[in-house]
Amino acid sequence: MSAPTRIVVAGRDTALWLGAVMLARALEPVGVTVAAVELPAMTGPADVHATLPPLEALHNRIGIDEAALLRTVGGCFSLGHNFTDASGTVPAFLHAYGAAGASIADRDFFAYWLKARRYGLPVPLEEFSLAAAAARHGRLLIPNEETERYGRSDYGYHLPAAAYAQSLRSLAGKAGITICSARTVRPVLDSETGDIAALDTESGRVEGDLFVDATGPEAALIAAIDPARESWRALFPADRVLAACGPGIAPLPVYAEGRAWDGGWTALHPAIGRTHVVQAYASDACSDDAALDRARSVSGLALDDATIRTLDPGRRTAWRRNCIAIGEAACVFDPVHGVELHAIQLGLVQLLAGFPAGNGGYELRRAEYNRVIHAAFDRVRDFQSAHYALARYAGGFWARGREAPRPEAVTHAIDLFRARGMVPPFEEESFLPDSWRALFVGHGIVPDSYPPAVDRTPPDEVKAQLRRMLGFVREQVLKAPTHDQYLARIMVKPLS
Repeated sequence: MSAPTRIVVAGRDTALWLGAVMLARALEPVGVTVAAVELPAMTGPADVHATLPPLEALHNRIGIDEAALLRTVGGCFSLGHNFTDASGTVPAFLHAYGAAGASIADRDFFAYWLKARRYGLPVPLEEFSLAAAAARHGRLLIPNEETERYGRSDYGYHLPAAAYAQSLRSLAGKAGITICSARTVRPVLDSETGDIAALDTESGRVEGDLFVDATGPEAALIAAIDPARESWRALFPADRVLAACGPGIAPLPVYAEGRAWDGGWTALHPAIGRTHVVQAYASDACSDDAALDRARSVSGLALDDATIRTLDPGRRTAWRRNCIAIGEAACVFDPVHGVELHAIQLGLVQLLAGFPAGNGGYELRRAEYNRVIHAAFDRVRDFQSAHYALARYAGGFWARGREAPRPEAVTHAIDLFRARGMVPPFEEESFLPDSWRALFVGHGIVPDSYPPAVDRTPPDEVKAQLRRMLGFVREQVLKAPTHDQYLARIMVKPLS
């Protein structure tokens, strides 16, 4: 097959427009054109993207101004995700988007914290994290040279999904993307090769060389080539997701909060003027009406615009013939860590890294894409599986999560951390070791030992370094503006 020059992206909502814009911006210089076939939107006013930090880099790559975007969509910042127990029985922990502590004597901080903890240090791990400390104090810490020397501190966003998709659609028009609206789409397969030759819509036929499936879980394009799908249903306890909107929270938190209850969990994602509520539960133990009532009681908010969707985690082979699935067309994740947008980004970045230029090696590029993206999806799945395997919350939902089968990599990671306080290195990892440590420590795992090399550092030096770190974190957090103060600055459009 020769190098594609016509890409057709078919789908809806964020996956469609992010895919079309990113491909158009990256490939226009080499003469590739992009057309978008827009299906009816499925996101409503309650839906939200709770993004991970890498989205900022993608926005920079395609020319999205952060302040302008947040003004347009009513979004805000997030420094992490706080996991709590609605009953108050299990201690809360924060999965912050940043590192905890700085190296001591060129060795990893975590090992020193483990040793100090064994000898009576009462300071939690998250208090050494700039991102976590700022989040707890309602401050928005934007990384700078001084904080970067200490350790990584990142941020994500809470983006109302419908407004975000509309903003991307506007960008698509400016990028010269041909847009065709359709109610339905049907791939037409070449009888000899099995490739997609064109897409039939009620508005006409759209031809291309490479087709990107952004249709969501229905996978309308790639399923026509290969309907096979690997189900992860047995690994996760939820099969329903509720989304609803409530009033805004003041002052505006700078993190999401997940509240566990006996039949599931309810997450609050603050945005400007409203709070987006996402709830996961099992339909065989909780009716949809009861779930909405529970969402109101657990969130403490008056909710409206509620929608309920079925949830069936699993993945497909992402690249078949001349069709590449992105987002939920390729992989559906449990919603607990808000990785839906991250999955879209993973697929697009990998596609551009191995885009088939020239006439050779097409099969090899496709095989490598599938190897890398499937490994990346599996690692995200493993992080989520570990959350359910270790959660100590009471109730049948959480018991089901603890009893679910675990991927072998999850068991290995838990055992290694419990024994030695180490996070095993895996390829194509989305969550850095600091995230795994926050997850493990937050769920109560106390490692049995620490690396003995840290014993070479004199105890007085370690104590001085720990005091210095806590002082630095305190100083930086107090200098940072509150979330509301920072948003107030960027909500005012600068004069042209």
